[in-house]
Amino acid sequence: MADEGRLVAGRYRLVEPVGSGGMGTVWLAEDEVLARRVALKRLHTQPHLSDGEVATLYERTRREARSAARVVHPNVVVVHDVVEDEGRPCIVMEYVPAPTLGDVLKGGHTLPPAEAARIGLGMIAAVRAAHAAGVLHRDIKPGNVLLGAGGRVVLTDFGIAQTAGASTLTQTGEMVGSIDFMAPERIRGQKPGPSSDLWALGATLYQAVEGRPPYRRDTAMETAYAIAVDPPAPMRQAGPLEPLIEVLLSKNPEDRPTAEQTERALRATWSGGSTTTQSAGIAHDTQDGPAAHAAAPDAAPTSSTRPTPPAPPEKGGRGGRKRGRRTVVAVAVVAAAVAAAGTLFVSSQGDGDGADSPRTSSAPTPSTAPSPVPDGYRLVRDQQLGVSFPVPDGWTRKKGAADEVTYTDPTGLAGITIGMVDPAGSHPIEHFKDIEANTKANYPTYRRLRMQKTTFKDKPAAVWEFTFHGRARVFRAIDLGYGTAGGREYDIYLSAPDAEWGTYRPVFDRVRDGFAD
Repeated sequence: MADEGRLVAGRYRLVEPVGSGGMGTVWLAEDEVLARRVALKRLHTQPHLSDGEVATLYERTRREARSAARVVHPNVVVVHDVVEDEGRPCIVMEYVPAPTLGDVLKGGHTLPPAEAARIGLGMIAAVRAAHAAGVLHRDIKPGNVLLGAGGRVVLTDFGIAQTAGASTLTQTGEMVGSIDFMAPERIRGQKPGPSSDLWALGATLYQAVEGRPPYRRDTAMETAYAIAVDPPAPMRQAGPLEPLIEVLLSKNPEDRPTAEQTERALRATWSGGSTTTQSAGIAHDTQDGPAAHAAAPDAAPTSSTRPTPPAPPEKGGRGGRKRGRRTVVAVAVVAAAVAAAGTLFVSSQGDGDGADSPRTSSAPTPSTAPSPVPDGYRLVRDQQLGVSFPVPDGWTRKKGAADEVTYTDPTGLAGITIGMVDPAGSHPIEHFKDIEANTKANYPTYRRLRMQKTTFKDKPAAVWEFTFHGRARVFRAIDLGYGTAGGREYDIYLSAPDAEWGTYRPVFDRVRDGFAD
């Protein structure tokens, strides 16, 4: 290139370009004063911009240097100098001879969850240091994460960083940053905060384990819309990172974990822990059963036993309120933890012996056509609840309380429960919170993974996911509640050993997708 060998600011000799984007080129350069290699970011000329826009761009670049220079941390690229070159500002930085995470992930390549967690630890350390200095990065993405020698992870390119309280230096309605990694509140034109950087971290981790950004669509407009309103595409390879990524991608900034909680969760995954969210204490809203699971023993969720706290149940019962009432029953809460569907559900009574055949003969007409019954599943119908849903072949119905329907696998350690509350309260999330409050007070092993509002079948819904300790193992549960205020609320709940969650989690998806009321 024509600029190779040129001296910038009488000191920095350009050697070769090492990276380029729409706004500028990063050069490897020799600092002839200190005899060291540096990286020099030099802006492109922008003939399509007005003089005012060019001035704004240059000021952004100078601000990048000022912002990054405020953050002194091993996981943040070091800024050495800011100089002018033919009227254009240039940032002189530490040279890190390393590929970016974006380079590693090109072509849909992925990383194991533990390696993604290790990289995430370096990123969150950089983010915490930046936020402590009052700096928001605003463009965290794989392309801005350098993977250096010795396992060093370096967050770079604070080009659109913003000091808290400073002017954004953008035109009205303009958004700066990479659309795939832009938090929902920024899409909506709201002011970003520290949690916006955490959302971008979640999107980066998602791509690291799944091979694609969570909301990628054919156009930037479609991507922005998906970020604002759609759930992320289901994760298939995230393993123990899945709960953390889900909660980091929460639409509401207040539902995301703190940087400290995120760091604890990442450390648990990286160190080989299978209970990431337990260690982190991260709040997750998921479609899991009530918190009663926190005290559950090693058995699939049923409501056959509801001992009074603090004695743990012989078998977990999930309920958290009496039929048709919003009142939380402490006894039910204890049992609720394991048999998640417990009293939240009013299950139908059929043949009474657990056989499916009498229930398959006369089913109510579904309000929404369910998905086809998957291979390896059979369709069961419950007249009293007025629902039908698929269950895996080999799973059997268990006798239990009159207000729930539970099927368990042959081991007895995993189970799916369906139930109904009629009339329901104002929103499913409210009863989840009621049950959780009682469970927290009595069962310290309960850990929320997520709890959040959503929609299902075009009705208000909530999803709750959590873990709890049984007598011999850790369990995980997911509960989906949906319905309308004053009407019925249905709940779909799965509980299974956490170590085999990847095996059992698809059961919940298939039951949910095939559920018809």
